Amino acid sequence: MIAFFIKRLAQAVLVMFVISLISFSIQDNLGDPLREMVGQSVSEAERQALRDELGLNDPFLVQYGRFVKNALQGDLGTSYFFKEPALDVILGKLPATLELVFGASLIIIGLSVPLGVYSAINPQSLFSKAVMGISIVGISVPVFLTAIGLIYFFSIELGLMPSYGRGDTVEILGLETSLLTADGWSHLVLPAVSLASIMLPLFIRLIRAEMMEVLQSEYVKFAWAKGLMTRRIYFLHALKNTMLPVITVGGVQIGTMVAYTILTETVFQWPGMGFLFLEAVNRVDTPLIVAYLIVVGAIFVITNTIVDLIYGLVNPTVKLAGKK
Repeated sequence: MIAFFIKRLAQAVLVMFVISLISFSIQDNLGDPLREMVGQSVSEAERQALRDELGLNDPFLVQYGRFVKNALQGDLGTSYFFKEPALDVILGKLPATLELVFGASLIIIGLSVPLGVYSAINPQSLFSKAVMGISIVGISVPVFLTAIGLIYFFSIELGLMPSYGRGDTVEILGLETSLLTADGWSHLVLPAVSLASIMLPLFIRLIRAEMMEVLQSEYVKFAWAKGLMTRRIYFLHALKNTMLPVITVGGVQIGTMVAYTILTETVFQWPGMGFLFLEAVNRVDTPLIVAYLIVVGAIFVITNTIVDLIYGLVNPTVKLAGKK
């Protein structure tokens, strides 16, 4: 276990270095941040003086070295627009994004496992064929189109759900959450369904395919020959081994969902990291953009590490440290 953590820590450091380098490199291609910071009446001499003050005229390696030095101390820069540390601004929006990902994950887990297992056990049933057909449509429809359709049907036509915002929040341990209020949940439903629509069809088809393959394996046939209970064979022997590749994909997709919230949060005006990122791009707030990319990269690294740990819990034969 110790060797595993040392190995993953080294990998995490390397990955975060690459992410920081790429993120910092693209900021010059996003536009001139001074355009949003100063007015048209500011002279060119004053603009150059401000660029010198912000260090924008320094060579790239000097700027990047300064950024890395500050980042190691937890300082990812100061937002040009908010005039606050960029990391603090992002962490302030993180709970809203995590709530959205949490709601979408509940929908994905709650529907994909039973639907995928049923479709694998009864592949020729009319219901299974309907699920597979709908999943193909779900994969093909863009998330923003799903979001717009949900707003039109449930908010405009039926008036059942709010179409924008986060709803009422309460403060717990210094963090605001909408998960403890009825209004918060009512605002969460449509964005969560919209975000889940990206991954739900994928997980249904993945679980079905893996489950059907496992059901044809020799140890499952041996379990049938021993006369074990049907439920025990399906849900202990078959489903447990089906979940390993599902966990692999799931760990990656959790990080992907954090990135996909950009479109969902924009359509529903959800005050999370994704909506903040688009605003930062429009304002050319480069410290905030770089900080966002690094935080999302860190989420990917952390989730992948957790996935490896879950491997060992689901299947003890998996050697985390690579030993035989």
